[in-house]
Amino acid sequence: MSVVPSPDSTTHSLLKGWLEPFDYAPRTRVVFGPGTIQQLGSLAVEQGAQRVLLVTDRGLRAAGHIDLAVKILTDAQLPVTVIDDVHNNPTTLDVDRGLAIAKANEIDLIVGLGGGSSMDCAKGINFLLSNGGKMEDYWGTGKAKLPMFPMIAVPTTSGTGSEAQSYALIAQPETHMKMACGDKKAACKVAILDPLLTLSMPKSVTAATGIDALSHAIESYVTTKRNPISLLFGRKSWGLLSRAFPIVLRDPKHAAARGAMLLGAHLAGAAIENSMLGATHACANPLSAHYDMVHGIAIGIMLPHVIRFNAGHVGDAYGKLAEVAGLCNASNPHGAERLADYVTELVELSGQPTRLRECNVQTEMIARMAAEAAKQWTGTFNPRPVSVAEFEELYTCAW
Repeated sequence: MSVVPSPDSTTHSLLKGWLEPFDYAPRTRVVFGPGTIQQLGSLAVEQGAQRVLLVTDRGLRAAGHIDLAVKILTDAQLPVTVIDDVHNNPTTLDVDRGLAIAKANEIDLIVGLGGGSSMDCAKGINFLLSNGGKMEDYWGTGKAKLPMFPMIAVPTTSGTGSEAQSYALIAQPETHMKMACGDKKAACKVAILDPLLTLSMPKSVTAATGIDALSHAIESYVTTKRNPISLLFGRKSWGLLSRAFPIVLRDPKHAAARGAMLLGAHLAGAAIENSMLGATHACANPLSAHYDMVHGIAIGIMLPHVIRFNAGHVGDAYGKLAEVAGLCNASNPHGAERLADYVTELVELSGQPTRLRECNVQTEMIARMAAEAAKQWTGTFNPRPVSVAEFEELYTCAW
């Protein structure tokens, strides 16, 4: 008697989903594990480096990360020029300053060390160093005509997953609104994921970057561009992040949980690269622009409301994520609500605010922010169409 089960409707549904067409072209080598920062010099040499630009921020000097990276590179006989004045949410001014230094030192390889801001700035410098012009020329996708210099990313936070993405988010200094400048040539050649570098993160940074990474896993899982590859990355990243995040909040030195967070954030970034984001990130940018709100704080406030807003338009997708987190079965009709509540619980556990009014956001600004959010590119990939009126509703619910 045959022991092979007969295909049922669930099997047919699964196979149908995995036969959807997709185009997956990984461009980044990933080196993961404790102590892998020690390979930075040899990896740079493999890329043919002669003169290295290290793009980072001053906050990492006290942790010793900048001096360590410089020593590893110089031990590999590579001259290093350091830019350590990158601001949060880098603007074109940050990129222009870095470009002048890169040109003066005839740089041929760039290392981005730090969080998403350092890596975004490094990518921005690469666009202009290799292709000329100004950042506005690359606003959009695929506008770089010439090859770009090799870049190695070394994240020290578990948040943006920028090392897995070919986009640089660079703000305009006048409006502080972010431009998404993307090109496959901008993808990092190598990403070094060393969990030991994340042990020095303060709790506030752990909280904000962790919530951001969680949102990437959730949003990328339901976008209109989702595909089998992004779903694979999103589900795995959510499984790692949702379970490790409470651990690192309670025990910041838990190296294994830190490793799970770093790898989870990277996989979530890879999911974004294949499926984009949604309304939560469209809502967050105006909050950062007008109130200088930390991105992860804005995300944490808005995400539960976007989950509830989208619930009727994503099938059982939110239920599947709820099941991965051990909240309920995927078929539970309240799966989206359980997921939204769990996100709020994680935000509360992290010590971040859960309401816009706690951040002194004025209700008089909601209409303006809604109009700006409606112009954000990420919102166009949301599973439920969202216009100015819906953005106003989301902000109002979050207030």
